[in-house]
Amino acid sequence: MVSFSGHAVPMVVTLLVWFFATGLIAWLDNRDRATFPRSLALAGAGGVAGLIAVVVGSVMPTMAGAYIGFVGALMVWSWHEASFLMGAVAGPRREPSNPAARGWDRFIDAGSTLIYHEIALALTALMLLSLGWNSPNPTGAEIFVLLFALRLTSKLTLFAGVPNKIGDLLPPHLEYLCSYFGPRHFSAVLGCALVATTGLAWALGASALAAPAGSPEAVRASLLFAFAALGAIEHVFLALPFRDGALWKWALPRRHDHLGA
Repeated sequence: MVSFSGHAVPMVVTLLVWFFATGLIAWLDNRDRATFPRSLALAGAGGVAGLIAVVVGSVMPTMAGAYIGFVGALMVWSWHEASFLMGAVAGPRREPSNPAARGWDRFIDAGSTLIYHEIALALTALMLLSLGWNSPNPTGAEIFVLLFALRLTSKLTLFAGVPNKIGDLLPPHLEYLCSYFGPRHFSAVLGCALVATTGLAWALGASALAAPAGSPEAVRASLLFAFAALGAIEHVFLALPFRDGALWKWALPRRHDHLGA
């Protein structure tokens, strides 16, 4: 049975937080680089506060605990995203792709542009899972792991190639990453990702509907479903000739209005 507090509210909250948080990070990462130290310090403080929130929420078997863990996970995630997009934690390779690189060599080059970031995300995911192990409300850890999995899938599809025009959200100092994106076509990797993310969203949605109406379990499952559904929609957008910055044009500098199609 669908309930307002257990199903509708978590999904609306997820949508609004995702939309405005993405826009805020895009705005911060596209500002003058002189502002980055202060932004990174604030993001770091937010990340530490988020980690505490995840731990606090994990021991609260209530709807409030689910939301606290959810917000905490997003704060930790935003810290990682800001660190990557501001160039603090990326990878040893910070130059455009070698046009002659093919196959495994191209994959290694692409991975070298962000491997430190991926390792940091993986270690954080393991830490949150260990902190939330056997806890009554591991919502925060589950949200972070889900975000990590969806983002990893997106990166693999971009490497293989998607029809979407990608790169609007990247700040100027990271525009070399676009050279590692695959050709603008519908790849087999994208097709598999669409099936996998849609199936995951379906399963989590069924779990949310099966949970008792208005219960902490319903909120937890609905938050997870909402992010999985957003991940599936993101992959649908990748399959369309749609600019990734269209939804966040309000947060981006005017330079992106003049990028080629």
